[in-house]
Amino acid sequence: MASLRVLGHAFRAWRRNMRWAKHDPETPYLADLLSGSPVCLHVGASDGRHSYVMTQVAPDARIYAFEPSAFTFEVLKTCLAWHGIDGQVIPVRAAVSDMAGELLLITPKKTSGRMGRALAYVAEAPPAGKVRPDLEDAGVEMQPTPVVTLDGFCQARGVGRVDFIRMDIEGAEQKALEGAAQVIDRDRPHVLIEIHPDMLASRFGGSAEAVVEMFRSRGYRMFALNADRLEERTTLVPGAPWKDYFFIHPSRAPKLPDGVFKARMAA
Repeated sequence: MASLRVLGHAFRAWRRNMRWAKHDPETPYLADLLSGSPVCLHVGASDGRHSYVMTQVAPDARIYAFEPSAFTFEVLKTCLAWHGIDGQVIPVRAAVSDMAGELLLITPKKTSGRMGRALAYVAEAPPAGKVRPDLEDAGVEMQPTPVVTLDGFCQARGVGRVDFIRMDIEGAEQKALEGAAQVIDRDRPHVLIEIHPDMLASRFGGSAEAVVEMFRSRGYRMFALNADRLEERTTLVPGAPWKDYFFIHPSRAPKLPDGVFKARMAA
């Protein structure tokens, strides 16, 4: 039986979904990407709010939701059940990287005393000094978590096509994409990814520019929100500590739903 803390977190997420409240500003654009029966990978699923939105804009979608935190995974499962989409969204308790195995999930404790679960990231060893370079913390919680690659997961599950990837994993995005190279090259999925320059450099030995180049070298076009306007970019938004970016491949453009992305890709 779920604990009261799990139920409390799940209720807040469920209520926000039902009120369509406090979603990321990029959320409405999912309707311009998804239709029919897409296969989606939600990496860093948290309480599953993006998974819920995917089911609303693409009711026949199949979604694999990856979440490494044991606590948040229980919240995710509870929230999916309350929405009645637990058969459509398949929760997977795992982090995603370039190699399968096991890592530590590092969750900072905020100075308010609350756990920063949305700020958690994976690492091979406990952090030395500050938990994150962009946060004043009051401690840390660590737990082991299983790790998969998206290529390995899709092969093991017989996932023959991936249409969309949503990724928000606090700096691990370069490694996760390296572990998804076969899927990306095979399917050219649409991608919505939050890129964290500081975390990439300080905790994962990567760079935000390298993440962009992984897509640009494959012919993808990049889009980002500027206030309430979607603009095409070839470089990162300067000075942003983290930012969501859409990547769309021209080969997939003809089958996009009518909307802003189809119009932009035809320009």
